[in-house]
Amino acid sequence: MIFMRKFIVLALALCFAFAANAQIGNLIKNKINQKVEEGVNKAVDKAVDNAIDKTFDNTKKAIEKEKNDNSSTIQDDPHDNGGWTCPACGATGNHGNFCKECAAKKPGASSATETNTASESGWTCPACGHTGNQGKFCNECGAKKPEATAADDSWTCPQCGHKGNKGKFCDECGAKRADGANANMKASSEWNKFDFVPGDECFYYDQLVGEQLGEFPSMWDLVEGECEIAKVNGENVIAMYQNCWIKPLMEVDNYLGETFTIEFDYYDFYETEGQDYGYLQVRLCKSGDRWIGSDILNFGFYNHVTEWAYTHDDRKRGFSCSWGKIDGDRASTEQNVENFGYNKWHHVSMSVNRRAVKIYVDEKRVVNIPNYKREDGWLGIGYNSAGKEYPAYIRNVRIAKGAVPLYDRMMTDGKFITYGITFDVGKSVIKPESMGEINRIVQLMNENPELKFEVQGHTDNTGNAASNQTLSEARAKAIVDKLVELGISADRLSSVGKGQTSPIADNSTDEGKAKNRRVEFVKK
Repeated sequence: MIFMRKFIVLALALCFAFAANAQIGNLIKNKINQKVEEGVNKAVDKAVDNAIDKTFDNTKKAIEKEKNDNSSTIQDDPHDNGGWTCPACGATGNHGNFCKECAAKKPGASSATETNTASESGWTCPACGHTGNQGKFCNECGAKKPEATAADDSWTCPQCGHKGNKGKFCDECGAKRADGANANMKASSEWNKFDFVPGDECFYYDQLVGEQLGEFPSMWDLVEGECEIAKVNGENVIAMYQNCWIKPLMEVDNYLGETFTIEFDYYDFYETEGQDYGYLQVRLCKSGDRWIGSDILNFGFYNHVTEWAYTHDDRKRGFSCSWGKIDGDRASTEQNVENFGYNKWHHVSMSVNRRAVKIYVDEKRVVNIPNYKREDGWLGIGYNSAGKEYPAYIRNVRIAKGAVPLYDRMMTDGKFITYGITFDVGKSVIKPESMGEINRIVQLMNENPELKFEVQGHTDNTGNAASNQTLSEARAKAIVDKLVELGISADRLSSVGKGQTSPIADNSTDEGKAKNRRVEFVKK
């Protein structure tokens, strides 16, 4: 009789072991397979003295104990928030019908719900395709969870082209990250319509190279107020404080002439608390008059809060301009500048061609004056503010004389020189504001399909000669790549870097250095 009872218990235990193994994943099966027989025998010996109706449960506990003793040590879930504890491996914080650590089935789970209750948020097993796994092993087959690969969430700045940015603002120029997968494409498309072309003969270009922090900028003269050299994102800038006016340091005051262009970068702030008001102004003043109030044209950018009550919706941001007309009257315009984002750099461009004036903010034209009363004069830049004395930041101020058509210059000299394609200091990423000149070159080559050019990059003698050579090569290639991207056949272009070996002006002066930093298109 005892032998028969042992035989029945053994049979029941073996049935249970096989049934349990069918549900347990491959990992547990491999670990306990060799120990099952020993565990069953121990369980039978213990169960003989108990009632037959308890034999099944005692045998199950013995088997589960053996599994626990022979399984590898696995750390508990550090994010346990009240889930069930696995009787096989002791892992806590489980929430599905299977253990997240060893894939053992939850005690009491019905056959009708043998799927993970958190399937919508778990991982999918690459071995068997089971979804909703939460732990280190697949709930269905026991396969180990594959190692996660960190996603690359870096972005490329649409303003300056700097790559690898991680935060909300560009590491290079401070532009805010645009939302949407097509943001960079949209920004590039907008700049492709930009038609401003800088003057050919650059006679003033302050990139603030070599300036000392806290000092007055060496290429400027002070009219009133206070300004100094500061740094933004690691780059030198001119910080203009409340009620400050400055002007380029020049030998004469009648340097603007009939045809000229002015460009600079302006950083627009958005104050987070308190009163907020700022007005950056650009004025063209009469030759021989030393005071800034003698302007014949002025324009500027204002931002303030309605009735000094700070809310984002009440904020006013815009652009204003006034000028003398040919008949002696004075006209003005005031408007909001679309998408004039705060806490970022903006590029401001102005061209004067005898009596016509065009002013651009970033890639958009905001003023087109057909009858400006032109007089020889000089440039002044000022900043007025109220409330907290946040400074205005400007950089890269460039003044140049007007242009001769590209085709005429190319036919006369066999080449043309351009200063309209610009780069950040020491880099080969083309600035967005270069698109006006690049578009003009694309048009020239489309209208004259026989033209082929060697694109030459040139630098001044600042820094190391070998580095300048490498930089000039990279810049020339970047220009060729951009032209090919815009539809020009690659077999019509080649690139070469000349470094600092071919100056056309005196490198001992800032004006000479500005002329030597150039791009030449040599006809082939």
